[in-house]
Formats: sequence, structure tokens, C-alpha cells
Amino acid sequence: MFLVWFISRVNNPEQFHAGPGKLSLVAGTANTLIMVTSSFFVARAVLAMGHGRARACLRWLGAALVVAAGYPVVKFFEVRGYLAAGQTIGGDVFLVTYYYLTFNHLVHVSWGLLGLLWVMVRTGFGGYDAGEHGGLVAFASYWHATDLIWLMIFPAFYLLP
Repeated sequence: MFLVWFISRVNNPEQFHAGPGKLSLVAGTANTLIMVTSSFFVARAVLAMGHGRARACLRWLGAALVVAAGYPVVKFFEVRGYLAAGQTIGGDVFLVTYYYLTFNHLVHVSWGLLGLLWVMVRTGFGGYDAGEHGGLVAFASYWHATDLIWLMIFPAFYLLP
């Protein structure tokens, strides 16, 4: 994915230099806070389960779900604003690359939200305990990887001129 960004940036430096000015820094920052906060909550859930506190784990997972559900909402309104302003992919390699990478990330966040629901259900029905919660740890790894990808997308598009 980032090879696409790199090649596009090298071959279209003027579009990438002007690119961050086309994007909403507020929306990008909001989604960064959403991703980091939800990852913190997921980490706390794993820690709670490791100490045998399933109810606390479930509360942390619920908090992560509530916060993380804001990501697609912010992204929807952000992209809707861009499209209303005429910022489509026609002839703008920066926007093509931006839409490609952020849509790909949104798909992974959506899968992560489904995974979050799944581990919440499993936790609620006693599917994990202090000694065996590998599925929860696997989900947390996926969610943190999704977070890390966003932490590369955010500066690459919203901050770097």
C-alpha cells in the first residue's frame, strides 16, 4: 500500500505538496484520536482479562467499540465534504492515492469493528479467562496493526507537504 503512496508522491511532487491543503486536518486528527483511544481501551481489556477480570474486560471492549464506531462516521462526513467540494479522483493523483489508502483502511477498521463485537460476545459468554484468552490477544494485535497503519496514513496525507 505504501509503495503506491511512495511512487505516486515521487512522480507527482506538486500534487502531493498541495495535497494536505485539500484535506480536513480536524477530521484526520479526530480519527487519529479515535484510533489511538480505542487501541488503548483494547489494551486495557486484554490486561483486565489477564488478571481474570472478565467484567472489566467487557467494559473496556464496550468503550473501545463506542469510540471506534466514530471512525467510519467521521470518515463518511469527511469524504462527503470532499466530494461536495468537487475533490474527486479525476486527474488528481494525490486524491486517488488518498481515497485508495483510506478506503482500504476503512475496510480493515470495519472488519475490526466486527471482530470487536465478536470478542465482546465471547467475553460476555465466558469464552475467555485469565489463562486462555488467545483470541482476544489475536484481535488486539489486529486492531493495533490497523491503528499503526492509520498512524502512517495520517502524517503521509494530512501533514507532509
